Amino acid sequence: MDVTGNTQSNPPQIVTRGQAFAYWLKLGFISFGGPAGQIAIMHHDLVEKKRWISEKRFLHALNYCMVLPGPEAQQLATYIGWLMHRTAGGIVAGGLFVLPSFFILAALAYIYMAYGAVPAVAGAFYGIKPAVVAIVLFAAYRIGSRALKNMVLWAISALAFIAIFALKLPFPAIVLAAGLIGHVGGRISPEHFKAGGGHGAAKQGFGPALIDDDTPTPPHARFSWAGLARVAAVGAGIWLVAMAALVARYGWESTLTQMGWFFTKAALLTFGGAYAVLPYVYQGAVEHYQWLTPAQMIDGLALGETTPGPLIMVITFVGFVGGWVRQVFGADAVLASALAASAVATFFTFLPSFVFIFMGGPFIETTHGNLKLTAPLTAITAAVVGVIINLALFFAYHVFWPGGTDQAADLASILLAALATLAIFRFKLGVIPVILASGCAGMLWKLFA
Repeated sequence: MDVTGNTQSNPPQIVTRGQAFAYWLKLGFISFGGPAGQIAIMHHDLVEKKRWISEKRFLHALNYCMVLPGPEAQQLATYIGWLMHRTAGGIVAGGLFVLPSFFILAALAYIYMAYGAVPAVAGAFYGIKPAVVAIVLFAAYRIGSRALKNMVLWAISALAFIAIFALKLPFPAIVLAAGLIGHVGGRISPEHFKAGGGHGAAKQGFGPALIDDDTPTPPHARFSWAGLARVAAVGAGIWLVAMAALVARYGWESTLTQMGWFFTKAALLTFGGAYAVLPYVYQGAVEHYQWLTPAQMIDGLALGETTPGPLIMVITFVGFVGGWVRQVFGADAVLASALAASAVATFFTFLPSFVFIFMGGPFIETTHGNLKLTAPLTAITAAVVGVIINLALFFAYHVFWPGGTDQAADLASILLAALATLAIFRFKLGVIPVILASGCAGMLWKLFA
C-alpha cells in the first residue's frame, strides 16, 4: 500500500497541484549526488513509490533530456511537472529544483566573501581545494569509462585535450569540431560512433502508474507546429525583454549585461554535464572578464558540490563573486550588487532549459520509443573527457603551486589530494564526505601547523 492508501494493483489518485508543489519543493532540498543521484531519487519517488509516471515514460523523457544542453535532472523534473500540470507545473517543478540551491549558494558565497579571511574559514577552503582536484579527475574517469569505447573516440578525446591545453582553443570551437567529426564519422564508420551504455530497458512490477505506458497524451502535450512556434516566440521574447532591460538600464558593456550574454552562451554548450561547460565558464569568467580568480573558481566548485541542485549552479557563485567585486550598484551596495549578478547568471543559464522542454516535449510525446544519442553527440561526449582532464590539470596547478612553478610545491595540498583520490577511487566514498573531511583537515592544518 502506498502513501495515498492505494494498493499496488490500483493506479494512484490524481495528484493535486498542491501535492506536486510540496514534492518538488522537497526535492529541491534533497537533490544531492549530482545528476545520477538526482535521477535516482526521482525514479525511486515518482516511479516506484508514488507511481506518478511509469518507468517506460520516465526513461523516454530522460533520454530526451540527455541529448539537450543543460542539466538533465532539472530538465527531467520540468518535463514530468509539465506533463502532469501543464506549463505552470513544469515551471514549478524546474524552478523549485533550482531555487533552494540558489539561496543556499548565495548565503555561502556571502560568508565566503565577507568572512573568507577568518583563519578557520580559510583553512577549510585550503583543505577543500585538493579534494576538488580528485573529484574532477573522478568525473573524467567516470565519463570516460562510459564514453571511450574504441580507439576513434579515444583519439577524439586526446585531440580535444591538446586543443584546449596546448592550443588554447575556445571550448565552443572544440564542441563544434567534435560534432562535425562525429557527423562525418557516423556516415563513414557508424560502428565507431554508437552510443554506449544507455539507461537500460524499462523494468516492470511497480504497478499501474498515473501516467502509464498506454496513458493517452494529455491535450496540452500534443504536438503542433503552431504550438512549437508559440513557445519559441515566447521564450525568445522573454530573453529579449530581459536583455533589452539590462542594456537600457546599464549599457551593453556593463557587468550585468555581459553576464546575461555570457551565461546564455554557456547554457547552450552544456552537453555532457556541468563538468563539460566548466572550462568555458573558466575561460570567460576568470580569464576574459576576470569576475573572479582561479582560486575562487575552485572554491565555488567545492561549494556547488556540497549543496543540493545541479552542479551547474556554481554559476550562482560566479555571478555573486563577480557582482561583489565589480560593485555594480556602488561601494555602498556590495551585497545588492552580488545578489543581482547571481540572479542574472542563474536566470540566463536556466531559461533555455525550460524553453527546450516546452518546445520539444510535445514532439517527444508523439513517439514513445527510446531516443538514441546521435554520432555527433557521441563524439562531443568523447571530446568532453579530454576537456575535463585539462580542467583537472588546471585546478591541480593552482592548488599545488599557488605561487607559481617558480616556488616550491605545496606538499600538504598534494598529500590531501592523494588521500581524497584514494578515498574516491579505492574506497568509493561520496563527494560530500570527502569534501567535509578535507575541509576539516585543512582547518586543523592551518590552525595548528
